[in-house]
Amino acid sequence: MNFTVTTSSVHEIESDLEIVFVVDENIDHPFVKEKKILKQYGFNATQEEICFLPEHGKLYVGAASLKSEALRPAAAAAMRTLLGKKGYKRIKVALYLSHPRCTASLRAMCEGLLLGAYSFDKYKSKKSKSPVKEIVVSLEGYESHEIGHEAALRAIHKAEIVADATNFARNIVNTPPDDFYPETMAKKAKKLAKKLGLECTVLDAKALKKEKMRAMLAVGRASRHEPKLVHLAYKPKNPKATVALVGKGLTYDSGGLSLKPGDFMVTMKADKSGSAAVIGIMKAVAELGLDIEVHGFMGMVENMIGGDAYKPDDVLKAKNGKTIEVRNTDAEGRLVLADVLCYAQQEVKADYLIDFATLTGACVVGVGQYTSGVMGFDETLKSEMKRHAKIAGELVTPLDFNDHLKKTLKSTIADISNISNTRYGGAITAGLFLSEFIDDDHRDKWLHVDIAGPAFVEHAWGENPAGASGAGVRMTVRMLESVAGAKTH
Repeated sequence: MNFTVTTSSVHEIESDLEIVFVVDENIDHPFVKEKKILKQYGFNATQEEICFLPEHGKLYVGAASLKSEALRPAAAAAMRTLLGKKGYKRIKVALYLSHPRCTASLRAMCEGLLLGAYSFDKYKSKKSKSPVKEIVVSLEGYESHEIGHEAALRAIHKAEIVADATNFARNIVNTPPDDFYPETMAKKAKKLAKKLGLECTVLDAKALKKEKMRAMLAVGRASRHEPKLVHLAYKPKNPKATVALVGKGLTYDSGGLSLKPGDFMVTMKADKSGSAAVIGIMKAVAELGLDIEVHGFMGMVENMIGGDAYKPDDVLKAKNGKTIEVRNTDAEGRLVLADVLCYAQQEVKADYLIDFATLTGACVVGVGQYTSGVMGFDETLKSEMKRHAKIAGELVTPLDFNDHLKKTLKSTIADISNISNTRYGGAITAGLFLSEFIDDDHRDKWLHVDIAGPAFVEHAWGENPAGASGAGVRMTVRMLESVAGAKTH
């Protein structure tokens, strides 16, 4: 899908369809030409409400405001309406800006158009691709706000990169486990590295054993697919900061010998969403050319059952020497992350260390399926992630650590247990477990992001389709743009 920017007014542009956003239920705005028909159809222009008038060449969409968080999902809703339809190759749309000379709303709108056009139909006989090949953006504004041609092109270019990276991550998560396993991610990372000029290192089981990553190895030892640790590195000259990203990459999680109930195993292909977010972020950072050094570490494992499966009551030794009593083999992601976090800190002295994981159902219970929980020791860092998430259209809420919950992870036979002795506060206790594998140098530079809720939802919501959302990509790219000092609007 290509974007074109023109100074021509909207009515001068030839197209198959015009998308018109009706903002703040203002159906009397001059851009709204079919007022009478819209009223007859009962169109109230509420957020993401659609009125498709193909005979008039118009698709009307309600948006609560001109702000990014309203325009992005409204644009996605418009594009979802066109999925599977024919005859709408060229779309036109006006300029919608919330503030003078600020392109944030334009970027958000274009992200929404691209995110809404996404479909995962690889395994379907009948495809439902978007028919849209070109979107023409007129610099004629819904309001009197204006921007230059070059500024518009820059905003759209960033939108294309970030949306493409998000869809890249979505594809990885949506791919079934029999077609996506640790070696698959290793191959995908090598291919991306070759294309974008990144460094790529892959550690196999022998190398993991040499690195004393026994916790990660234990989780994967009952699978026919060997665990892999994938390390991608983007290294520009004279970077302003160094960032390490760590992703949980359970290509499938049966729960191990602490077997999940059957209905809980469905969608467990999504347990690789943390690693998908990391590789998606790496892709976007490289294509944006950000002036920061970024390393992506992905712990790729499959948690299965078998004669060689690790067991409840086992005691594992992590890379940093700490011993872990296994009380539940379904609390496996934190074991993988423990080793990968240690390895990442060994390899990179970072200014920011961020891990992403579909870690706990408790996070979904606590904050809902649309919101990620963010944890760490630095309040400013947590606030920064939340701020950038809001701009990017993702939902994040901070979850605070406390010493009372930390005590619930005590073990009588090892340094720590892999689950707490209480059913409450499970998202936080999982974060506290990970904190035991963060060294003193990185303690105030570390964020843990539990994306268990939004990573995979079985119905469309906002700018996200049913299935994988690419959670974590957009908000982290926004944050890294800020770290790099890149202008985002």
